[in-house]
Amino acid sequence: MSRRRHTQIEVNGESMTERPVSKVLVLERDPVHLAGIRHFCDAHNLVGLKVRKNRLMSVLRSNIDLGAILYAEDYGVSAEESREIALQIHTVRPELPIILRRASAPTLDGVDESLRRVCCAAYTANDMSGLSRVIDEFIFCLAYPNALVRGISEITESVLASQFKHLTPRWHTPYIVRDRIIFGEVFSLIPLESNWCRGYMMLQTEEQPILDQLDTYAPGDGGATFRAVNSLLGEITNLIWGSFKNRYVGEAASLGTQIQVPLIVNHKHKYISFGTENPQLCFLYTLNDESTGHTFKLYQRFVFNLNWAPEDFREIVQDTNELVASGELELF
Repeated sequence: MSRRRHTQIEVNGESMTERPVSKVLVLERDPVHLAGIRHFCDAHNLVGLKVRKNRLMSVLRSNIDLGAILYAEDYGVSAEESREIALQIHTVRPELPIILRRASAPTLDGVDESLRRVCCAAYTANDMSGLSRVIDEFIFCLAYPNALVRGISEITESVLASQFKHLTPRWHTPYIVRDRIIFGEVFSLIPLESNWCRGYMMLQTEEQPILDQLDTYAPGDGGATFRAVNSLLGEITNLIWGSFKNRYVGEAASLGTQIQVPLIVNHKHKYISFGTENPQLCFLYTLNDESTGHTFKLYQRFVFNLNWAPEDFREIVQDTNELVASGELELF
C-alpha cells in the first residue's frame, strides 16, 4: 500500500494532521534501537509509548487504546522471559498485533513455536521497510478520506457545543486502534449505512461528570439521574448521525439483502466486538468547564465492519437554491 500524504491544520490553536495517527507500545531495552524506532514513529504517523516492565501488565489492563505492540526479541533478560512476557501480552490483549524485532532474520522462521503463535510478523533494525509494510497491513489498512475525517470532527464539535453551552469542546488528533475496549460506564451505538460504508458509530463516556454538569447548569428536584445521561447521550448521537447522513450519505439507495454479524459485549471486561478484525477510526473530545476547571472526555469510534469503499465516498454539497426549493430553507 502506498503511503498517503497528510497535511497540517490548526484546531483550537494547535497543529494536527488530518491523517489519523496510531499509538503503539514500544517494548525495547536497547537505547540505539529505541532511537531508531522513535525516528520511524515520527515518520509514519505513530505515537510511540514506553512503559516500565514492572508496570506493563497493569497498563495493558487499563483502557489505553493501542494499534500494535513493537516487541524486541531480547526484551526479557532471557529467551524464556521474553517468550513468557509476549504470551502474557497476548493473553491480556489478544486483539493487538505483536510485531517482533529480531537481531538478524526479518521473518518468524526459527522463532520458538509458542512465541511465533502470538506474533504477527518480524523485522530487523537494519531494514525498517519490513516494519513499514506490517504497519500498513495491520494498522493503516483502511484509507480514510481527509474530508470525512475533518468533517466528522467538525460535526461532533458543533453538536457538543450546542448541547453543553457552558463547556468548551476540543477535539484531538484522530487515531486508529485495534482494541475492543469500552471506556466509561455508558455508550451509545447507531448503524451507518450507505453505498460506500456499512458499520457503526459508538460514543463512550463516564456517567458522573455528565451528572455533575446537569446538576450544576440544569438543576432539578432531586438531582439528575442516569436516565438523564442516557437521554442526553442519545440526543447527541442522533444529532451527529443526522448531520453525518445529510453530509455524506443523502438518500442512500436500497442495499438489498444485508449480511449481519453479531455484536459481543462483555461488561465485566469492558470489551466489545463487532465481528471483524478491521481497525477502528477513533476521535477523542474533551469538554472543559472554564469556570470550575472540571473536564470530561467523550470517545467516538467508527467501525466499518460490513462494507468500506472509500473510492465511492462523496461529500454532499447542497446548493442554497435547492434547499429553498425543497422547503428546507425559507426566504424572508
